[in-house]
Amino acid sequence: MADQTTNIAFVRTESIPPSPPPASEMGLVKWLKENLFSSWANGILTIVALYVIFVVLRGTMPWIFNGVWDTSSLAECREALNGATGACFSVLSERWHQFLYGIAYPGDQYWRPNLAFLWMAAAVAPVLFFDLPRKLLIITALFPFGAYWLIWGGSIMVPLVALAGVVAGGIAYTRLNKSSFAAGFFSAILAAFVVWWLGGYLIPEDQSNSLLQPVPSRDLGGFMLNMMLGITCVSLSIPLGIVLALGRQSDMPLIRWLCVIFIEFIRGVPLITLLFVASVMLAFLFPPGSNVDLFLRVVIMITMFSAAYIAEVIRGGLAALPKGQYEGADSLGLDYAQAMQLIILPQALKISIPGIVNVAVGLFKDTTLVSVISMFDIVGFIRGPLSAATEWNGVYWEPYLFACLMFFVVCYGISQYSQWLERRLATDHR
Repeated sequence: MADQTTNIAFVRTESIPPSPPPASEMGLVKWLKENLFSSWANGILTIVALYVIFVVLRGTMPWIFNGVWDTSSLAECREALNGATGACFSVLSERWHQFLYGIAYPGDQYWRPNLAFLWMAAAVAPVLFFDLPRKLLIITALFPFGAYWLIWGGSIMVPLVALAGVVAGGIAYTRLNKSSFAAGFFSAILAAFVVWWLGGYLIPEDQSNSLLQPVPSRDLGGFMLNMMLGITCVSLSIPLGIVLALGRQSDMPLIRWLCVIFIEFIRGVPLITLLFVASVMLAFLFPPGSNVDLFLRVVIMITMFSAAYIAEVIRGGLAALPKGQYEGADSLGLDYAQAMQLIILPQALKISIPGIVNVAVGLFKDTTLVSVISMFDIVGFIRGPLSAATEWNGVYWEPYLFACLMFFVVCYGISQYSQWLERRLATDHR
């Protein structure tokens, strides 16, 4: 008799536990496969690159780890090495203050630039990280005047008069900008000039008895000088570049051609030429007897040079905006200043962030060119006083590597901030 038992399918009551992925698809092996050995060509390039890194490290690591830090001259350093391979880092440990502050800045006054540096960190924070309370911008507004007094010293009336002039110009601009942008702009300049001229009578001629010891600009040097030039010139060149970019797109032929001539002329001249002009010829353009400081002349030339490049970067950002943005501003009844401030410039500046950062990094590195006009920045100190010192004559790699490290830290920080800012402002991709 045929088996009439009914075949009933078995239904699993529990799911099968997931199996682990293959070893080639997880962890370090997966990363190596995807990034270094994704193909035969990439694998060969990876092996060659690893070999080059190995050769470089094999030659440099003993030189670094065998370095000497506690000698007072190159001869003693070589005697301590006794023929072994090693760096003479003693030049850094002995002359570190000259690398940072120059050869002439008073040693007992180093606390002043240090305090100015800490103030700078607090001042740039509300500008760079706009999520912070806006009330902190008062620290930013007071920083240029306070830092000037800390670093240069002298009478406190100098920064106070300058601050009063800026405040007067801001009040004049706020009152008259509603009727006309040009009226507000020129009235601000006039008000600031009048306050500065009147306040000049309050500044004593003899500042030797001031609260802070006066330090002339020729005594500034080291990496401090590079930082001062970089921060000052970048801060001034960005607003000037915006004005030049807007002027180049102006409907007024005179304004447009003046901006075009300025931008094209500055971009066609090497910076080192402009520095020689600042050192030799620029003083003749000021009134007789004005005795304009060399630091101020260098700041003027570097700012003009950087502003011309930033103007072209911002002009590219303005050109990238669709025409509808301008038409939308007109449809809202905004005047030119309001449209630029509220609609056009915020979008154009966001597009221009990579270009502006590129110019800023290049400008900061170009501050080393001031060594050709006898300003002893960190490179000028290495090329001049340090090379002329008999106890350290012949030391090259160690001081230049230290200068490279200082510039790399600052430039890398600027680059990382710009990338964070781009991600923070990338609202169109969310």
